[in-house]
Amino acid sequence: MDICVFGAGSLGSLVGGLLAHQGHEVTLVGRDPHVAAIRERGLSVRGECNIEVHPAARTSPPATTELAIVTTKAQDVPAAAEALQGVPSTVLCLANGMGGEERLADRLAAPVLAGRSTYGADQTAPGVVECTGLGEIVLGPPAGGTDTLADRVGEAFTPALENRVVMDMPYRRWEKLAVNAGINAPTALARVTNGALADEPGRELARSAALEVARVARAEGVELGDEQAVAALEQVVAETTTNRSSMYQDVAAGRQTEVDAISGFVIERATAQDIETPVNETLTRLIRGWELAHDLREPPDERFSSD
Repeated sequence: MDICVFGAGSLGSLVGGLLAHQGHEVTLVGRDPHVAAIRERGLSVRGECNIEVHPAARTSPPATTELAIVTTKAQDVPAAAEALQGVPSTVLCLANGMGGEERLADRLAAPVLAGRSTYGADQTAPGVVECTGLGEIVLGPPAGGTDTLADRVGEAFTPALENRVVMDMPYRRWEKLAVNAGINAPTALARVTNGALADEPGRELARSAALEVARVARAEGVELGDEQAVAALEQVVAETTTNRSSMYQDVAAGRQTEVDAISGFVIERATAQDIETPVNETLTRLIRGWELAHDLREPPDERFSSD
């Protein structure tokens, strides 16, 4: 399959590299110097996977592609949609947080599939990505149900990537949100790997954040139980103990985080449902405060008032 990975940073490079190793025609779209290094020397994937591949690499998408996999930061999804106008025949969104699929569907004529990944990845140098944890990709129509396009993408991913085509993507999206809310902000604020949340005091904080997500999900009509949310969180923590979460990586690199699409999204939906989410509110305020102090956020943040 002809595949474009738009947003080839850590996760995008890992996904694209594994697909290229299987024999797909992969184009990685990202930023220099990472893209320049891949063009010159190829892509090295290390850690849990050890491969050397030579996919096409560029800073803008090709004219056409069968499948575009969007792996940008949540805040960059609108720019991805603009760049992909008229390019893909099918789009799979693997962006973190919530709202990415809707933004892509609003702007693109191509059908959009939802996806969630539990692979761990860390870009350690230009042209080099470490797989810090093997996981899986679940994908399907954003609203749930069956879709022949999802089946085709799942078949193309096999066996390069562990994947499942599912009928319950609304549930999966909220389950992943519970995991992200429990892991990302706490590890970014404490500067610790995911494994630190397996024990106290981090464990209780992560569980509390995930439980708030489950309450909001149920109010939104998605039956995510407390036990299910916590079990999903603890499974990811156990399987990715040495991982630095994506938000931790952003903070360490001095980049804007995806807090608005994760903990911030929880607060927005909780406010609409008249539900209190004090843990996610505190985590969001702290991350946004850090961003503001580092000139990564425009003051004031009107969407998150203290009134």
